[in-house]
Amino acid sequence: MLSFESDYNNGTHPEILRRLCETNDELLTGYGADKYCASAKEKIKKACGKDDVQVFFTVGGTQTNLIVIDSLLDRYAGVVSANTGHINGHESGAIERTGHKVLALPHTMGKLMPDVLRKYLREFYLDETFEHTVIPGMVYISHPTEYGTLYTKQELTELSEICKQYDIPLYLDGARLGYGLMSTGTDVTLNDIANLCDAFYIGGTKVGALCGEAVVFTHNNTPRYFFTRTKQHGGIMAKGRVLGVQFDTLFTDDLYFRISRHAIDMADKMRDAFRKKGYKFFIETITNQIFIVLENKKLNALAKKVTFSFWERVDDDHTVVRFASSWATTEQSVEELAALL
Repeated sequence: MLSFESDYNNGTHPEILRRLCETNDELLTGYGADKYCASAKEKIKKACGKDDVQVFFTVGGTQTNLIVIDSLLDRYAGVVSANTGHINGHESGAIERTGHKVLALPHTMGKLMPDVLRKYLREFYLDETFEHTVIPGMVYISHPTEYGTLYTKQELTELSEICKQYDIPLYLDGARLGYGLMSTGTDVTLNDIANLCDAFYIGGTKVGALCGEAVVFTHNNTPRYFFTRTKQHGGIMAKGRVLGVQFDTLFTDDLYFRISRHAIDMADKMRDAFRKKGYKFFIETITNQIFIVLENKKLNALAKKVTFSFWERVDDDHTVVRFASSWATTEQSVEELAALL
């Protein structure tokens, strides 16, 4: 059975597994106070091209989002997101459980567009009764988005400027950040993100790590007692070395970027195969996520030999499905998929 269901179905990159085994017998201080966490943080700072960033390791994406959002927001405030945002649709109400509302706005191909955000904030504060409602206290975006699309540098710059105008932080969910940064055609770099966003995270779980994410605060703006907040929310590992070794490995010799580029190369080959066979794309993407409209009979036949993700129904006879490549996707598996199409 071929698997293109997700980009985190494999365990971990062999180099990470090797380093975990090599360091296994070392006696190291817990809770992230070890030499590998320290080394990884320095390498991430260097990759961001900024000395004033602070880096923290957390266990997973949902925990990261709820910890960062809960830490950045005042008690009375909510977080603005595209209605397709992961925090709005696929995190089981984790944000709302912290007492903060997700203020969902219409999306354009998965993106929260600057004009939509600007109009929302302007009209919110023009309403003389705004204090009776949930105050928009920060903005959340995903890059890549849940639709596999990417923000341009201009869009990211405009979003950043709007947030500065209203004195609210811009937070970027980077669960698949490596795949976005290495996509052909993007003009957004890691340094751009570090300059334009107030906080973001570098996804490990979906980009080669066994588990874990790296949270980055970009302008000496880390919330007070962020480590304590993270532990309170269950986002700290006693054996913090597990995360430190992984990110130290990922950011050695550009491994994070090299394996992300491989996933993009495999996705490009898959796109070519779909085009040659005449398949209809639901949305055009340049990342590792590909969305195809399948006739249901074809879907059922293909599902006997290939795993992929259900996305949404078009009508009674057609369904949108997602094929995802990853750091572990092989050329052979892509060729076998092409033959089945």
